Amino acid sequence: MNALLWLADFFLHLDKHLGAIVQQYGAGTYALLFAIIFCETGLVITPFLPGDSLLFAAGTVAALGALDIVRLWMLLAFAAILGDSINYWIGRKGGGWIVTHWNGKLIRPAHLERAHRFYEKHGPKMVIFARFVPIVRTFAPFVAGISRMSYRTFLAYDMFSGLAWVSLFVFGGYFFGNLPAVKSHFSIVIVAIIVISLLPMIYEVWRARRDKPVQP
Repeated sequence: MNALLWLADFFLHLDKHLGAIVQQYGAGTYALLFAIIFCETGLVITPFLPGDSLLFAAGTVAALGALDIVRLWMLLAFAAILGDSINYWIGRKGGGWIVTHWNGKLIRPAHLERAHRFYEKHGPKMVIFARFVPIVRTFAPFVAGISRMSYRTFLAYDMFSGLAWVSLFVFGGYFFGNLPAVKSHFSIVIVAIIVISLLPMIYEVWRARRDKPVQP
């Protein structure tokens, strides 16, 4: 319970925690932020790590002069794109082994075939959209790799989406994070960012259930 409360406090007060981390570790903060964004996008088992909110908070701290905004933007954009590429190749090289080893218990062959057809038809568009949806952005590159989407195509759209994602939240925090109204309600802003980020996924789940045929 204490661990959950600490995590909740960390997520909701990222600006204060990042400020303390910068004071303690200085330039080492860049490495920490790089690692978190890389793991959130590059490892299928860590979709719970902060993404949107962390980028926004990092931009807010950078606006105070504690971090260099250009260096921050470049490093985090690289972390996001590199993480997705690693995730893609894990799926492409290891996805078949997972299916064979677990006899389809973790990932069903029929689902892989469906994912392959899906990415063949909607791949580029979904690479962009998935980037802005928590949890989904962690699994999307893995599924793209399993379905053997062209890496050249994946990388081109992923670079665009990665740059757009990092730019939106880092510069959003940089320009708006320290406004009095935002600063005094930072926890509410972070919750709003998380909720808004989840809306596309909630909508897709609702639409899938709505369109699901009724069983006789």
